Amino acid sequence: MKTEFRIVVFLILAVLIVCAMPGPGAAAQQPPPYRLTLQDAIQKALQANLGVLVAGTNVEEAEAARRRSLSAALLPRVNAQSYANVQNRDLQAFGLSLPGVPIPHVVGPFSNYDFRVYAQQSLVDLASYRQLKASERAVDAGKLSLQDARDLIVRSIAALYLHAQSAAARAEAAQSRVTDSTALLKLAKDKHDAGTATGVDVLRAQVQLANDRQALLVAQNQFKQSLLTLARNMGMSPGTPLELAEPLQYRSINPQEIETLAPAALLVRADYLSLASQRQELVEQLKANAARWYPRLSVTGNFGGIGRSIGGVLPTGMIQGQIDFTVFDGDRNGEAQQLASRVRRIDDQIADLRRGIEEDLREALLNLDSAGEQVAVARDGQDLAQRELELAQDRFKAGTANNVEVVTAQDELARAQENYIVAVSSHVDAKVALARALGDTQKNIVEYMGNP
Repeated sequence: MKTEFRIVVFLILAVLIVCAMPGPGAAAQQPPPYRLTLQDAIQKALQANLGVLVAGTNVEEAEAARRRSLSAALLPRVNAQSYANVQNRDLQAFGLSLPGVPIPHVVGPFSNYDFRVYAQQSLVDLASYRQLKASERAVDAGKLSLQDARDLIVRSIAALYLHAQSAAARAEAAQSRVTDSTALLKLAKDKHDAGTATGVDVLRAQVQLANDRQALLVAQNQFKQSLLTLARNMGMSPGTPLELAEPLQYRSINPQEIETLAPAALLVRADYLSLASQRQELVEQLKANAARWYPRLSVTGNFGGIGRSIGGVLPTGMIQGQIDFTVFDGDRNGEAQQLASRVRRIDDQIADLRRGIEEDLREALLNLDSAGEQVAVARDGQDLAQRELELAQDRFKAGTANNVEVVTAQDELARAQENYIVAVSSHVDAKVALARALGDTQKNIVEYMGNP
């Protein structure tokens, strides 16, 4: 009875193990593709991009430098010291001798103990104060440079996402042309079997289908490559299966006039504001350079106990004020000249960037207007080409023409589809460029790329 029970238990366990084992096709199953929106792509890129990470560490370094500048000259310094020693001394080596009085050469050994706290505080130090202000401006400049790096990454990722959208649209258009060519070949074979079409019509349809299949393979491969590039720049594994959640589409916007946009962009463009903060940092350093001639007031003191033995330690202390003057400093003039040269260089960079921002805005607006008009023309051309194809197919079905007109109409439709994809892509890219030119790129892209 026990043997039979063991056999039953063994069989049950074997069945459970077999059921739990994956099937032969389980290992080959791929995870479902990740539906990627533009905002997802931007967020992932901002979290993983090397340029953003480096800019973030630069901000941390600038903040640490500010703290060091604050503690080095403006915060109190306190340290403690204690010692115990046993020593002997050669008095005559120190010049201690009295004529006619015998003094031993070496005295000791004797001991003493000292326990003491020392403190130092700067009261007036304008040079150090200005250096602290300069370090604060450096922190501001670093934060703005970080924001500028983020804006550049947003611009780059939006362009890569747009490239993938365009590639997907081309692959979809190529697939539709393969479908039309397949239908044309079937129609040509049916008409040939019925004796109303020639073998040339069949051969022509076969050639057209082969060409369209070739174009489809190229378009699909380019789309896959665009996803690889997009995944790499988002910090994801290039092998991660992706699916674009937002197809390429046209959405018009009504931007303001350049006279309004340019001043507004100067107030939020991180690269422009970063240069302004760098200039303020140099101005504070110039003030610190001038303050090197001013007197510096500080106070120092100590308190503790000293004695020949631990039990005989008595409290002692000292406090003193100190004023320091700079009498001669040959380095100050050279430093002032160096800083003034840097200020002039920053001024030139600010003026050049101001002109560059206006140029970016004007170029984006021109491209936006031109692309919008191109989209309208391309849409009409695509509709006309589709209508031409339908008429040519009807004529071929009715036997009033061969399929040369159909093949020609298919080629015209392919060009019209490509023109429309290029026009819409140019319009979207112009919106992305305008969002970057205005500053606060991520916010503007959300506004411009929102669902219609």
